[in-house]
Amino acid sequence: MPLRPDQRIKLDDTDDKLFYDYPRFVTHVDEGFIQQLTDLYRDRLKPNTRILDMMSSWVSHLPQEISFAHVEGHGLNAEELARNPQLNHYFVQNLNENPQLPLKDQDFDAVLNCVSVQYLQYPEAVFSEIHRILKPGGVAIFSFSNRMFFQKAIQAWREGTEASRVELVKGYFSAVPGFTSPEVIARVSTLPNFLQWMGVTGGDPFYAVIAYRSN
Repeated sequence: MPLRPDQRIKLDDTDDKLFYDYPRFVTHVDEGFIQQLTDLYRDRLKPNTRILDMMSSWVSHLPQEISFAHVEGHGLNAEELARNPQLNHYFVQNLNENPQLPLKDQDFDAVLNCVSVQYLQYPEAVFSEIHRILKPGGVAIFSFSNRMFFQKAIQAWREGTEASRVELVKGYFSAVPGFTSPEVIARVSTLPNFLQWMGVTGGDPFYAVIAYRSN
């Protein structure tokens, strides 16, 4: 860290807002991945806390039985965010143009990001903002699989392996002073590649990189 300029490049460098202008009411990972993510949230998130679901959409995968004090949504498509029943409020912002979040210091107990970290061109700035808005002891959970919009993922992600992508996200946390040493949960798919590509349940590998604000 930091990323070299060439590692930040996307194949499609047009405005991200144009790419995400049309709503996509689909889930980008299979049911097995979603279940593992909801179980992880159930284990790490506490009731009556404030959550930021960063780069969200029409679903947040939060456990239905847990009541949170506030769930703030962020994304690039207002129509998707408006459809999300778990959000109390949301805002639209392109983090590759402006990584500064319009949120107060130390105001959130958790920051979540599901299958979107691969699109961040300036992750150092974004992770610094995550640290700023988290309360001491607050958690950041970044989950991802092997799927992506290839043309919008940064070069470092496109050309990496699943293992190197885990190291990349760990490096994003490590680049910002004040995070604990990143914890990794990795459950590699045992299904053949062609079944993964067909979207067979249980086919998507599950990765999560987790760190807490230590100060």
